[in-house]
Amino acid sequence: MRALKSLVIAAVLLVVVAALGGFVYLRSTGLRGQPAPGALETRAARAARSLAIPGEYKARSNPLANDKSALGPGLEHFAKFCTMCHDNDGSGMKPAIGNGLYPKPPDLRAAATQSLTDGELFYIIENGVRFTGMPAFGTGKPDPAGDKQVWQLVYFIRHLPRITPDEIEWVQSLNPF
Repeated sequence: MRALKSLVIAAVLLVVVAALGGFVYLRSTGLRGQPAPGALETRAARAARSLAIPGEYKARSNPLANDKSALGPGLEHFAKFCTMCHDNDGSGMKPAIGNGLYPKPPDLRAAATQSLTDGELFYIIENGVRFTGMPAFGTGKPDPAGDKQVWQLVYFIRHLPRITPDEIEWVQSLNPF
């Protein structure tokens, strides 16, 4: 009985501390979307996203990884659907609408993105990321043609750290805005 009472007290204290922490967070941030998330929030969000991606997706490899012809279609898809948040070079620095999002769109050229597996990138593009501005581009149903487009986009995202000025100009020429 004494152990149960101690457990209940510990649980109540934990809830009180969590509620107090949440209150302090709300008061200090006001839930504004302008600032960048802190390191702890970023780590927690990345860990949650990693846990949410099924293992069978993480293990997938891009079937077009060695197909240089995937670059053009991937670039075109990126220009039409991704640049408004991730910018023409993937940096996320000066996008049309990405600055108003919280968290800000990631730099797709950075190690945090490039270290994701092909399957993780595929999953994120297909399913989006809840509580961010990243929409789901998949239908939730098997679609070989759609899968090929996503793999072309994954190929292009892998290319972004080496994007050339001519390719950036090509992306910009295809922007829908």
